[in-house]
Amino acid sequence: MDVHVPTVITQALRRRGVDVLTSQEDGTRESADEELLQRADALGRVLVSQDSDLLRIAHRWQNENRRFSGVIFARQQGISIGQCAADLDLIAECCREDELVNQVLFLPLD
Repeated sequence: MDVHVPTVITQALRRRGVDVLTSQEDGTRESADEELLQRADALGRVLVSQDSDLLRIAHRWQNENRRFSGVIFARQQGISIGQCAADLDLIAECCREDELVNQVLFLPLD
């Protein structure tokens, strides 16, 4: 989770048993978006964000065929905390790691 994702979403996911690492816990709170994407890939983790700048970077990386473990973008408006947590839980439960490489998913899923 990058710093833009509310803590309550992280807490809800952890209550559901989802393994979550925040940028605050990882010591990357003030890292640039490209560094966050690289770090997530190095850890084999999908990066969850509400930062639209990260979308531009992921799109550029897709065009450049640069690898990243995946991005899940949750809009800041139009999705409740509960729906965001439920969608992220579903993705964690149903998707294999290799299915998300170089992909950008948008929440809400419906």
